[in-house]
Amino acid sequence: MTNALLALSRLIDAVTGFVGRNVRWAILAAVVVSAANAISRKAFDLSSNAWLELQWLLFGAAFMLAAAYTLERNAHVRIDVISGRLSKRTRDVIELLGHLLILAPFTFILLWLSWPYFLESYLEGERSSNAGGLPVWPAKLLIFAGFLLLALQWLSEVIKRSAVLMGRIPDPADRPVHGHAPSDTTPGGAHPE
Repeated sequence: MTNALLALSRLIDAVTGFVGRNVRWAILAAVVVSAANAISRKAFDLSSNAWLELQWLLFGAAFMLAAAYTLERNAHVRIDVISGRLSKRTRDVIELLGHLLILAPFTFILLWLSWPYFLESYLEGERSSNAGGLPVWPAKLLIFAGFLLLALQWLSEVIKRSAVLMGRIPDPADRPVHGHAPSDTTPGGAHPE
């Protein structure tokens, strides 16, 4: 494990962290658009399909672009009932194998499929079939961008997990997630409440 790979991992973590922390504004924007659309529809009998589509586009942006950040923060879903009973090294090996055998194929297949999906939409100038709707290609670009970020974060996680297993770095997953610090001192590795 070279220092260059660990530096690459830190750079990827910084990029996905920046995107993940800032994409939350898309949720606020979606709420504002939703509220404005509801008020204009109820108070003035004015509405537009573009506003409705913008809501789901903003929510989709937050969901797709935050997936890599969720992985980087070690906040993705696990079956703690099982993993909490395993040794730290066994959990690390399972984590690495999960990244290599499950996350990698899933991410890279969807990345490969989403680029032509976006490109065709962009080149054709595809628009929503709804009257007054928005162009469709930005939503399809978000799918590609989300999986690109996830693929980069996958690489970072494989580098870090390999370095942890080789004893090169402390486990970055040992930082607090959701307000709880992981602990192997409690029964079953459960988080203290």
